[in-house]
Amino acid sequence: MSETHSPIAAPTRPGTGKRLPLIPWPARCQPGLGELLLDPARAAITHQPGEALAEVAINLADALGRGAGAAHAGGSTAQGPSITLALLDRTAPELGTEGYCLDIDARGVHVAANQPAGCFYGVQTLLQLLPAPPFSGRTPLPFLHIEDYPRFAWRGLLLDVSRHFFTKAEVMEFMDQMAACKLNVLHLHLTDDQGWRLEIAGAPELTAIGAWRVPRQGDWWSFDPPQPGEAATYGGYYTRADVAELVAHARSRQIALVPEIDVPGHSMALLAAHPELSCLGGPFRVNPGSQFYTQIENAVCPGKEATFACLEHVFGQVAAAFPGPFIHIGGDEAYKGFWARCPDCRARMAREGLATVEELQSYFVRRLECLVNANGKRLIGWDEILEGGLAPHATVMSWRGMAGGIAAAQAGHDVIMTPSPACYLDLYQGDAVVEPLTYSLARLSHTYAFEPVPPDVDPQRVLGVQGNVWTESIADFRHLQYMTWPRGWAIAESAWSPPEGKQWTAFNERVEAHFRRADARDRKYAPSMFDVAFAPTLDEGGELTICLSTEIEGLSIHYSFDNAIPDAHYPCCTAPLRVPPNASTLKVVTCREGRIIGRQMAMPIAELRRRAAR
Repeated sequence: MSETHSPIAAPTRPGTGKRLPLIPWPARCQPGLGELLLDPARAAITHQPGEALAEVAINLADALGRGAGAAHAGGSTAQGPSITLALLDRTAPELGTEGYCLDIDARGVHVAANQPAGCFYGVQTLLQLLPAPPFSGRTPLPFLHIEDYPRFAWRGLLLDVSRHFFTKAEVMEFMDQMAACKLNVLHLHLTDDQGWRLEIAGAPELTAIGAWRVPRQGDWWSFDPPQPGEAATYGGYYTRADVAELVAHARSRQIALVPEIDVPGHSMALLAAHPELSCLGGPFRVNPGSQFYTQIENAVCPGKEATFACLEHVFGQVAAAFPGPFIHIGGDEAYKGFWARCPDCRARMAREGLATVEELQSYFVRRLECLVNANGKRLIGWDEILEGGLAPHATVMSWRGMAGGIAAAQAGHDVIMTPSPACYLDLYQGDAVVEPLTYSLARLSHTYAFEPVPPDVDPQRVLGVQGNVWTESIADFRHLQYMTWPRGWAIAESAWSPPEGKQWTAFNERVEAHFRRADARDRKYAPSMFDVAFAPTLDEGGELTICLSTEIEGLSIHYSFDNAIPDAHYPCCTAPLRVPPNASTLKVVTCREGRIIGRQMAMPIAELRRRAAR
């Protein structure tokens, strides 16, 4: 991952080039006069000799629907404009390791950078300027000059593969979609109460038992617990060969994989495989999404040396499988009630002079940091690892708001900002009346407005920003795409683009261009930004008034109270609505220039009254 950089010039506001469908918006974009007609299916792709640039060129050829033979080292002898990838003769410090220059003029397309990673990101920008394949004939590209580099080194998404397992091919496709918008860290949440997803040599029970649970469908946390004799048939895991393929794919997309083994809490799958690591002995079953917290142990016992011996073995293999510098150990939401009753934990506390179970968790994290460091890695944990005293060199992911990150940074620790709700991509992104069941709310505008560096914090301590896709209620890949995009694009822009260059209205326009690209590739996304938001109020007499709004500008809202399905010919909402007597449902839709653009929404009046009374 690169370092952060000082601007090389005043960033170009996206409104000055709003017709360019670029996400994230570049640090500097200077439009030219004229355009290049380029045939993506035929233009020569050339690069300087070297394996690293060859891989970038081959990836470009593949993205253009062409074979690897379309890219070659050396100068182009083909007629017409070409696409050239090159490393700069003299290092440009302002570009760092991930920055690039992209020039489009009458000669063709030229991408130059200090390092191959920069050329890779320049190619992603070029691909966003082209239509989605298949290509037919020449495509007009505007003359322009871009100098671009990231704001943060860490530009990440978390994918929770424990609650619902996603196949190797799906994780690779997810990485492809991340790389297209210059996200460069995939945090894999590999273990939890609902599944252990990583093969560990010498510990076959972890996947033979921990990777499988009884099948359930419906609403998470409402499922029946496992029944006596019921077979555990739902789940899966990644073999060591799978991990090697994922690592290779990530490297080719300039993505660092960060594995998370979640301990001491969130460990019921581990305890199902190894109940001897618990405080009270079990028995345990991998949880299918039923209520259990505080009733059944799900935290390993920090009083037993066997716990640390097991984790030393696990983290040694994790470190060998994942070449990146970080290992995430979780550390969040560890219920300590069973520790307080455990004779081994009480004995450990007495021996170590620990006054509270919070200090016992700090002891646990410090010992894990030694294990992680011994394998040449750095430890990351959720902000609960601050409780009881922070391990000396730990990096903190701040998820419970910004307070944990601020405290850690002010204490001299590196932090990654990923606070709920702005960075939690599993939350509602529109009204629950049309969205998949989840909880809380993080609309696209909330995520886009998030600023990762709070006042009074040294910016150098903020490694970057991350969006989290927890999958309790996300059981398949299409749903995963729906919840991730477009909010993942907002995370990408906050992580890459200069903050003074961000502009909500221009971002909306670029999001719509990316919707069209997703449609062409049959990739799912959430159109929630086009939908209506409801704000009901009750006056002193109990009369209900409803304010309707939209997240983006330029939309008209049309409605009915008579159960008809509205379109652009129905009344347009220009002021707060009062509910007619006996009306049971308010139906709304948004339109742009007379055409329906949002989803039809049927809101029960009783639900509006309930919300207004809260």
